[in-house]
Amino acid sequence: MKINANASGTRTIEVNEVQLQIIRKYSLLDRIANSMGIIDEDSLNKLRLTVRSLIASQTMASKELLELCMVLYHEDMKALGLNNLAKLYTEWLNKKVASEAEEKNNAEQENN
Repeated sequence: MKINANASGTRTIEVNEVQLQIIRKYSLLDRIANSMGIIDEDSLNKLRLTVRSLIASQTMASKELLELCMVLYHEDMKALGLNNLAKLYTEWLNKKVASEAEEKNNAEQENN
């Protein structure tokens, strides 16, 4: 999956399923927008600092967080890229939750 890093769409950042799962596991994009609902450079810096703090405090989980750093510290990552990452994550999460609910329903039907 790719996200646009600039308005013209000439710069993109590759995002994979594992990175989206890491975002979900650590709830990294929850409340990322400021009080006005805007994702800006400060939001990106805050997220980067949060990930760095998690890496510093967790030696075992740092490998997966380093995987996410490939996106967050990409040279083209700016506020627009983070906004597009948040949109991609929301779409991915909605599909994931719907898929998990469907699997649960199918399993329950098989048991009955």
